[in-house]
Amino acid sequence: MRLWTHDRIVFPLPEGHRYPLAKYRLLREHAETQGHAVTEPEPVAWPALEAVHDPGFVARMREGALTAREEKVLGLPWSPQLVLRARVGTQGTLEAARDALRDGVGMVLGGGTHHAGRTSSRGYCVFNDVAVAAHALRFEGAAQRVLVVDCDVHQGDGTAELLGPDPAAFTLSVQCERNYPFTRIPSDLDVELPAGTGDELYLAALDGALTHALREFPAPDIAFFLGGVDPFEGDALGRLALSRDGLRARDELVLRRLRDAGVAVVATLAGGYAPDVRDIVALHAQTLAVVASYAP
Repeated sequence: MRLWTHDRIVFPLPEGHRYPLAKYRLLREHAETQGHAVTEPEPVAWPALEAVHDPGFVARMREGALTAREEKVLGLPWSPQLVLRARVGTQGTLEAARDALRDGVGMVLGGGTHHAGRTSSRGYCVFNDVAVAAHALRFEGAAQRVLVVDCDVHQGDGTAELLGPDPAAFTLSVQCERNYPFTRIPSDLDVELPAGTGDELYLAALDGALTHALREFPAPDIAFFLGGVDPFEGDALGRLALSRDGLRARDELVLRRLRDAGVAVVATLAGGYAPDVRDIVALHAQTLAVVASYAP
């Protein structure tokens, strides 16, 4: 299976920063040991970003002219490498979406930057890769109806902002209540789960949400699956309590329901903040194995 990466572009971080930069390289190395071809695309074009994000915001990001508040809300220090990496990662999501439309499934070893909104970066998310990829696919005439299945533990506020008014898109977000972001932008369907929710209740809620989404938004051309592993019981930021087996069952449920409905699926990593980066990588590797099992 062909995968897309941006991990070779490394940006500087303060010592002890909780962003798990190493996970992307480690997961790419794991994927290569499993025989997957991993490719780094060219950076997404600036006009493609400006078609979704406010051009003034894009210019400030491009030129390193963010205000102190904008950089604080992003949570990452600005650098040219950060911007380049975000552009390459966004293009990787688009390429994986093209793979999905051709082969049924595709995957990027990154992406799921669901907090980035029209005029700002937020929560470690520079640009919104899903919204940019969806716009590009429509411009190309490759897909029109877009479903987002966001299983990151945090609500996809940026994606809801960018795609919520769009009648040809449906945003589903399954998240922990009373967690970041503390001011929500409503998705088409938000499933709020209390802290401590474990495997059984989570999977039942997700299954019901998928049924609702596919009934209310029939025959999507493509689905973007944000397979964040921060619902894990050992995650530092998640506050849910899914086991390793529960997360694998989540991935299997999403892929089975969508593929049985004839929907092409592109998987992105989204979040994961377990204290040991090896746990994060192992959980993402489960998602990769599930997606790969559907590849031709």
